[in-house]
Parts: sequence; structure tokens; C-alpha cells
Amino acid sequence: MLKDGEKGVIRQRGKENPTYAIAPHIPCGIVTPDQLHAIADVARKYRVPGLKITSAARIALIGITEDQVEPVWNDLGMDPGHATGLCVRSIKVCPGTTYCRLGKQDSLKMGMTLDKIYHGMKLPSKMKMGVSGCKIQCAENCIKDIALYGTPDGWTVTIGGNGSARPRLADLLTEDLSFDEAVQMVDTIVAYYKKFSKRERMGRMIDRIGLDIIKSDLGV
Repeated sequence: MLKDGEKGVIRQRGKENPTYAIAPHIPCGIVTPDQLHAIADVARKYRVPGLKITSAARIALIGITEDQVEPVWNDLGMDPGHATGLCVRSIKVCPGTTYCRLGKQDSLKMGMTLDKIYHGMKLPSKMKMGVSGCKIQCAENCIKDIALYGTPDGWTVTIGGNGSARPRLADLLTEDLSFDEAVQMVDTIVAYYKKFSKRERMGRMIDRIGLDIIKSDLGV
């Protein structure tokens, strides 16, 4: 029986005859026609019982048997990504100024930049990030460990959100950052988290240390 994350699988229900889901990494949810064709062709070839668009804007193929896992990945030719484990998960991103009339900042550019740097990075606990192009926050910034949203004056950064069984809303960290300043701030936050987290989510670390102390340590 494969474990979660092994060969890029997510184990499904059933102990005697377990099945698995796989969810290829689709950075920021932007998928090409060729990728859609590949997913559809593989699903038909292996008679995959179901496909599910995940909360991280990936397309999961569900109900795969263990002997199908490797050939399915080989036929897909896509990056397995990191759907489980103590690492940075797929970054959730809204359309931003690229497509949305309400966007104030280029969330897709920011999201792609952060995805290249952080997706799959090993950390003391799992981490979720979100990037929204405006304060409506369609990327669900309020429940992300680190999130950014755009305003006419730049980027606002929030930290500590968590949508798990012990939900916590994110705290405002800093505002009006340029693109480069925002990228650097995320790097500073991640480095701080690596150093001071005790295998806890960002929000629990904030509650333990104190938001004002963390702001002071980060220089904001």
C-alpha cells in the first residue's frame, strides 16, 4: 500500500483494496489546452472513475489503482507537485490584472514567482499561500499562512491564516509594498518561520510568540 505523497499519490477510502488520487501540479491554476487533452486522454485510457477540481486549482484523477499510478504519471508527463507533506503546497491565485476588471495588482505574476521559489519547499509544518489582485481576496487570503493582496498603492501582506479543524483568520503584517519588496518580505517571513516554528502552523507560532514581537523582529 502506498503512503500519502509516495509516487505523488493521495490515498483514498478503503483498506483492503485501496485506490489513489493524483493531482498534477498546475502552477496558479493556469492550464493549457494540451494539458487538458492529456488529462482527458489518460482518464479515458485508464477508465479513471472521477476527476475533481481541487481547492488549490489542480485537477485530481481519483480512483486509480496502485498498478496504474506509474503508467498514469508517465502518460501525463506532468509534474506531480506537492499535495501532501510538511511543505509549501500549491499557491492559490486569482486572475488579477491579467484577466479581472477588479484587479489592482498582477497576482498571476506574483503567484508564479512565489510558486517557482517555494512550491514543495520543506518546512516545519505544511504551509499554504494565496495571492489576490484586490482586497476582495478571491484566493482566500484570510485562511492562508502567508498571503498577499493588491491595492492601488501596492501589496498588502497577511500571515497566520488557517482553515483547518482549528480555524484562524490571518493577521495584517504590512501594506503598500512594491512587487520586489513583497517578494522579499515573503522570503523574510519564511526564513523567520523556519527558525522559530516548533512544528506548528504559522498562526500557532504567532499566538505563541506574539504578533507585535514578530512584527518588530521582521522590521515592520
